[in-house]
Amino acid sequence: MAKSFFEVEISRRDFLIKAGIFFASIGLGKELFAFFDGEKSLKLDKGSLREAMFYKKLSKDVVQCEVCFRHCVRNEGQRSFCRNKINIDGIFYSLVYSRPAAVHIDPIEKEPALHMYPGTDILCFGTAGCNFRCKFCHNWHLSQRSIEDMDYIYELTPEDGVDIAIRKKIPTLSFTYNEPTSFYEYVYDMAKVAKEKGLNILFHSNGSMNPKPLKELLKYTDAVTIDLKGFTEEFYKNTSSAKLEPVKRTLKIIKEEKKWLEIVNLLIPSLNDNPNDIKRMCLWIKEHLGDDVPLHFSRFFPNYRLTNISATPIKSLEKAHQIAKDVGLKYVTIGNVPGHRFNSTFCPHCQKRIIHRVHFQILKNSVKNGKCKFCGYPISGIW
Repeated sequence: MAKSFFEVEISRRDFLIKAGIFFASIGLGKELFAFFDGEKSLKLDKGSLREAMFYKKLSKDVVQCEVCFRHCVRNEGQRSFCRNKINIDGIFYSLVYSRPAAVHIDPIEKEPALHMYPGTDILCFGTAGCNFRCKFCHNWHLSQRSIEDMDYIYELTPEDGVDIAIRKKIPTLSFTYNEPTSFYEYVYDMAKVAKEKGLNILFHSNGSMNPKPLKELLKYTDAVTIDLKGFTEEFYKNTSSAKLEPVKRTLKIIKEEKKWLEIVNLLIPSLNDNPNDIKRMCLWIKEHLGDDVPLHFSRFFPNYRLTNISATPIKSLEKAHQIAKDVGLKYVTIGNVPGHRFNSTFCPHCQKRIIHRVHFQILKNSVKNGKCKFCGYPISGIW
């Protein structure tokens, strides 16, 4: 069961209230804290900012970011596309380092990471900003805003974030809610500290990192959930102001680096639900990533700038599920439809239900030592 704010122990070391407590929540998460900063101003003291990783100087006052596919070129005083980095005196800085806008305890199934320690909690971190402009984003109040527009931020170092997880006995940290690429330095430093303390690292991404920073972060990562938002360049361009090819490249790299990978496809009526495109996507996943990569078809609900489109018909999700199974993908689920049969996981060999799941809650787990309890078939994942 989800715990309320008041059921979470908070020490003075962790939290210093600046003005008051602003309550907010995302989904069914247990929010640890959210603080209102009434000043609405952003101090750009270089001494308090973290210099960005993976950028280069093009001249004395011009820099180019190399974290994602956009390769932002910025003059003095200009910000990156994700809104989270700024050029000050020819040095690129992160504005959101140690400044999370959302910190929650969530079930790992919410990520979703369905083949990684089922039934356990994850400590999740998110900030302002994103390098995509998805019209359907349900976390737009974080991802499509700048840090100075946030009503709640808090100073929390990577070390303090890890300390919270250790004290609360939470085995896994996750970077999610908004795009981890846009707060890369915070993710990287906290992941590095967490691994030194024996914790697990998971991040949920749009898959747009460039190869070099991605590989560096994967050194301290156990698993990744990637949103494969569609399978046409047109869809990525029109709904996210982004590109498909960098995402396909990222997916391949994650597999090459032998990290656990799960894929989410939010099925939006009339935009990315063409059966032929879904089949091409599934065939590509099988050929380039393997038939044991879990694929989650998630139900769309009207949100942000796509309120004119109705929720995904359940029949469309079931059709996509059947296409994926016919192609030969072993682990296919349907999300955002609590109680649906295919919200659960089934053994590819004996077809019995091995993880009985209702939305984010595990009712029964029949995976024992990484194998199906009924027939002994090895189930891919981190168990």
